[in-house]
Amino acid sequence: MPIYLELAPTATTLPGNGAVLYRADETTTGGANAIDFSKSKFAGNNEIFLSVPLNELAAGTYNYLRVSLAYQNYNVYVSTPIGTVDATVASFIGFNTYVGNFKVKDSTIAVNANKKQGYWAVEASAAGFGTVQAGQAPEGATTVPNPLFATSPIPAGSCLVTGAFASPLVINGNETSDINIEVSLSTNKSFEWSETDGNNLYNPLPPANDMVVDMGIRGMIPSKR
Repeated sequence: MPIYLELAPTATTLPGNGAVLYRADETTTGGANAIDFSKSKFAGNNEIFLSVPLNELAAGTYNYLRVSLAYQNYNVYVSTPIGTVDATVASFIGFNTYVGNFKVKDSTIAVNANKKQGYWAVEASAAGFGTVQAGQAPEGATTVPNPLFATSPIPAGSCLVTGAFASPLVINGNETSDINIEVSLSTNKSFEWSETDGNNLYNPLPPANDMVVDMGIRGMIPSKR
């Protein structure tokens, strides 16, 4: 679930100083300013998330795309007393999110509060047995790739992922056809937990009580179509 999109011309363009394409609704319902989860836009694989008229973009050359992500929902394997089963993870990786309620898989969790980056829930079920757990990863543990960290750092606690175009995106202001940008996100080995029993399997149930520590993004590649 993206909450912010920006085209950046150079490696020294600071966040917010490029061409901002989209920014999600925010709220202070939970106290501090936060992403309003109830108003968020979702997009799955091969779905269009945003369309922007090209005449609204400043002419120029853009080398990078920044995408700030706030929410993920995906499947993992969980070790249980009856064997390894599929489970669903819901994770909030934005800087701060006001969450009323959210559905993990079949279960809905009511929160009605702000949640910092790293809040998660896991739902698993097999043979008539089900469990839902929620928790908070350690501060600063969520992986956020930024190849421009030396020249254009991102705000602490945000999930503002940066990716470079293979060849620059050039907007001349006289375009006569659409420009499509495809964003590929890597989640390879992005789900990490504290290993307590040495079997290298995620087991949130007692006595192991493995806790989620990272659910970030491993990389992003934007491409023009």
